[in-house]
Amino acid sequence: MKILKILKKIISKIIYILYHLTYKLVPIDHKTVIFISFHGRGYSDNPKAIYEEMKKDERFKDYKFIWAIKHHKKVNLKIKGAKIIEYYSIPYFYYMSKAKYWIFNCKMPTYISKKKNQIYLQTWHGTPLKRLGHDIQVDKDATFYRSQMSADEMYKTYDIDVARYNYMISPNTFCTKIFQSAFAIDQNRLIETGYPRNDILSNASTEDAIAIKQMLNIPLGKKVLLYAPTWRDNQYVTKGYTFKLEADFHKWKNILGDEYVLLFKPHYLIINEYKKDTSLEGFLYSIDASVDISSLYIIADALVTDYSSVFFDYAILNRPIYFYMYDIESYKEELRGFYIDIYKDLPGTIYEKEEMMLDDISNHVYNYEKLKEFNAYFNNHEDGNASKRVIDIVFGGK
Repeated sequence: MKILKILKKIISKIIYILYHLTYKLVPIDHKTVIFISFHGRGYSDNPKAIYEEMKKDERFKDYKFIWAIKHHKKVNLKIKGAKIIEYYSIPYFYYMSKAKYWIFNCKMPTYISKKKNQIYLQTWHGTPLKRLGHDIQVDKDATFYRSQMSADEMYKTYDIDVARYNYMISPNTFCTKIFQSAFAIDQNRLIETGYPRNDILSNASTEDAIAIKQMLNIPLGKKVLLYAPTWRDNQYVTKGYTFKLEADFHKWKNILGDEYVLLFKPHYLIINEYKKDTSLEGFLYSIDASVDISSLYIIADALVTDYSSVFFDYAILNRPIYFYMYDIESYKEELRGFYIDIYKDLPGTIYEKEEMMLDDISNHVYNYEKLKEFNAYFNNHEDGNASKRVIDIVFGGK
């Protein structure tokens, strides 16, 4: 095993060196677009929404679309109309050199080089609740938990990537302001369009919801509660971030089981898996972290989250949101801090005890007026046409 790891490192180094020696020799194809979502973890998020809109647009009928996805052959993934290549492979480096357009939703590795006449659209992947990039306030000598980077090293990874952006999507006025400080990006590269991935939330039909439930084998006669917690900066192992479950799902079943089923969807950065509990069958559905969460929003009648930014998107549906922040005191003190006043600005109540939250969910206690005010500020561009706006700007020069 140790020899295999050494060989992989040597091969990676050789590929990296060859790439930097040859990438300028590969001619750019002005009708090739490469998409990457969450560092090749799948076919999802804003890049997916933009791709699917481009496929419907006659202007791109003779374009070549490339998706770089990890381990796609193992799961036999197919994307109609696109060529799938393995992330961090020789074809990956080739198409990174060849494609005129890059459409990605998170920071690219610093080893990637961009030619002057390539176009990089950074879609990003959420309205931030927690501080990002240059806005993270830490002591000069502090290091970031899993990466062990210093603050300056972390800032540099953002700066290298931002220098390559031609466009960066901002979903709302709030993000247009925040992204300028967090990413140290000038406003003229920000395009305030709404998020393409949210078009589906405005356009989904009852038939779409039924089809998703049937695909996941969820009973049509039950309401759906989605629990989508995020990772903690200080809970990690070598391979990635972990999450200590502080929820008694048996209690959730006892209180909510007659009316709801529960979908448990952890953040994609969380690597630990949860053992199946046969006593919760029929109530708890554990969803793989790599699954695109938009389809779950469509079928969820209510959302439970913590510090994840998922609530910004889910709010578009005008459905109840409950915030289960059992560790809020330590989170505020020890971790990154927030951009908004969570006690005033969140579109829902904060709960430190799950019993109180479960009772409110069971009794349908929720303040819809607060949600309406929240959407007026944070989701005013979400009308189902964000993908079209982005494409017209990036490819049409509008």
